[in-house]
Amino acid sequence: MIKIIVGTNRKNSISNTLAELYQDILQQLGSPSEILKLEDLPHDFVFSALYDKNGKNPEYNEFHKKVREGNKFVFIVPEYNGSFPGVLKAFIDGMTYPNSFRNKKCALVGISSGIGGGGIALSHLTDIFHYLGMHVLALKPKLAKIEENMSDNLLTNRLYMDLLHTQAEMLINF
Repeated sequence: MIKIIVGTNRKNSISNTLAELYQDILQQLGSPSEILKLEDLPHDFVFSALYDKNGKNPEYNEFHKKVREGNKFVFIVPEYNGSFPGVLKAFIDGMTYPNSFRNKKCALVGISSGIGGGGIALSHLTDIFHYLGMHVLALKPKLAKIEENMSDNLLTNRLYMDLLHTQAEMLINF
């Protein structure tokens, strides 16, 4: 089962909407998936589940277990301040090193309100995943000016939809 990780803890985010759209694409392609939302992490996880507290927060441990069980991932990555959200980095830091991600595969989707589509954020995240031994799919759609390319929780940009479909097919065969 492919795990789709929403890379922000912002409620009602566009990232959540895109995760649901991606899940629909995977379902159309016959591939089961599960969405993991960082907004569902315990609010104090950076103090109750990391470092010397590793393994001591039952709610975080459930998230951690789902990640450990996964072999393929999709990360929906919004651009925050020229990179990706800090909550995503803290989440990754809380995973067991290196086994949570080593020799696993992932696809990255960047989104931004501006013209970059989260390209720098995807570059930063790719470097981290390579360090952890994760295999990152080369096709990384960068969905720029995302609000202008959505209507009624649907992507209206045909190229964006085509890129997501192509990436999903590549991930399934990766």
